Amino acid sequence: MEKETAKETVSKNFIEQIIEKDLAEGKYDEICTRFPPEPNGYLHIGHAKSILLNYGLAQKYHGKFNMRFDDTNPTKEKVEFVESIKKDIQWLGADWEDRLYFASNYFDQMYEAAVKLIKKGKAFVCDLTAEEIREYRGTLTEPGKESPYRNRSVEENLELFEKMKNGEFEDGSKVLRAKIDMASPNINMRDPVIYRVAHMIHHNTGDKWCIYPMYDFAHPIEDAIEGVTHSICTLEFEDHRPLYDWVVQELEYVHPPKQIEFAKLYLTNVVTGKRYIKKLVEDGIVDGWDDPRLVSIAALRRRGFTPESIQKFVELCGVSKANSSVDYAMLEYCIREDLKMKAPRMMAVLDPVKLVIDNYPEGEIEYLEVPNNMENPELGTRQVPFGRELYIEREDFMEVPIKKYKRLYPENEVRLMNAYFVTCTGCEKDEDGNVTVIHCTYDPASKGGNSPDGRKVKGTIHWVCAQTAVEAECRLYENIVDEEKGVYNKEDGSLNLNPNSLTIVKGCLVEPELGKAEAYDRFQFVNGEYRLLPDEVSITGQRIAVSDPVKFSFLDALFLSFSSFSDTGLTTIDLYNNFSIFGKIILMLEVQVGGFGVMFFIFMF
Repeated sequence: MEKETAKETVSKNFIEQIIEKDLAEGKYDEICTRFPPEPNGYLHIGHAKSILLNYGLAQKYHGKFNMRFDDTNPTKEKVEFVESIKKDIQWLGADWEDRLYFASNYFDQMYEAAVKLIKKGKAFVCDLTAEEIREYRGTLTEPGKESPYRNRSVEENLELFEKMKNGEFEDGSKVLRAKIDMASPNINMRDPVIYRVAHMIHHNTGDKWCIYPMYDFAHPIEDAIEGVTHSICTLEFEDHRPLYDWVVQELEYVHPPKQIEFAKLYLTNVVTGKRYIKKLVEDGIVDGWDDPRLVSIAALRRRGFTPESIQKFVELCGVSKANSSVDYAMLEYCIREDLKMKAPRMMAVLDPVKLVIDNYPEGEIEYLEVPNNMENPELGTRQVPFGRELYIEREDFMEVPIKKYKRLYPENEVRLMNAYFVTCTGCEKDEDGNVTVIHCTYDPASKGGNSPDGRKVKGTIHWVCAQTAVEAECRLYENIVDEEKGVYNKEDGSLNLNPNSLTIVKGCLVEPELGKAEAYDRFQFVNGEYRLLPDEVSITGQRIAVSDPVKFSFLDALFLSFSSFSDTGLTTIDLYNNFSIFGKIILMLEVQVGGFGVMFFIFMF
């Protein structure tokens, strides 16, 4: 029993160990965590780790989870970002119940807290410019110099601070600084600015205030007001912790919160910086913060990721104090595993050529019962229309086949997936020699894809019925980053962009069932030659107008038909632009059906 207990303790991450120690020692009766984003952009995959960590801890220890907007900087904040953040957090499954807060609702209390520090002789109004404050601060090896305004009297500081609040000073002319220690080895403790003048309209408080608190001053106050016990943040705030503790100590909170830092989530070859994403959006390089080439939570949702797949990814990454990078392929692995048994499998033809079954009755349409997922019978079946004229992938036919080619060519028999065996009898060409129509005959006894006489075929190809297929426009996405060069240009810090990250292809066809798709439905693309090549598919709610034809988009892959690649003589890695995961090649596509975005994830095992 003791061994089992010891093993359980070791398996806990360091934050859990801290919380359990605090609870055991009676420091807190109940824990409270929070997620405090600044509404100045959309959340990305790194934020998902923080959200799920804070919410998960509150759930595990039967505590509370607060949602708070740290909206103390009106220069960058928008209601659009507030709404997008709320939507993302709810989608991830984190429930703040009735505890949705705004830091701006505490501005009165923050102002009174600043007055309290002034009265204690712990804060002063400073007239130095921002540049002068930087010069006076010193360096990592040299102490700073005290401001000539540091020793103003309490009365003068109170008067000046009230005038700052009343709008009597211009932006940048005065700040309120904490009076701590200009010789501190921690630069953050060298009389940091805690209030500045900014005549701005705030999204929540309007024009009530023209002074705003700095993050390092506001954040611990917010935590203390809300009863947060464990203020969990990323490692860049570790050097700010002494200031955090100083604020809650000087303001004499009875139950001060405790700041704990953990390592950020870094993904390879992706863009997460808000200023970079903002520039991509403003320059029209991407079509918004939810463009599928980005890793914002909105983009991942639009691409078809599920909350469960992101939760699994965060679990695999773990919680530590050491910064490290995670290969983006791990994120794709998680979505594949999550959707494998959940998603119905559908047929689509991206580069269509007509297939005519000459001995099939003209004008007849029959409906074949097709399993939605052969690995999961619980998903049921659907009726797929089949007729004399079909469309197949152009690459699924060769008039003169190469070695080991298993698909359709003259006199060869293949299986039409879930339908019949067909034998190619010839083809028609245009004046340029391009194949326009393929002719074949079918075996009526092979309905369902198997022959009663037991004969075998080596090739299976997918198809859509010509009479009922839905026309589609396809967009192919590769990584927006030039992976060979890396994310950032070493000379000027700009992004190394892939000029071929988006290609648009028209004339694709899909089975009619996809026309019924609703936002956030999920599907799996099937492929004939490699049964497991096409894998996860999902539908998301891209905000576009209803259009005809239906629109599809493809992500992180070169434009290929969904067919066998090995017999082309090229490696699959070359065809897929070196995008692989644990030995599996990935192709992903975004789809727009009936005004909704649809994302298809295709994997090779």
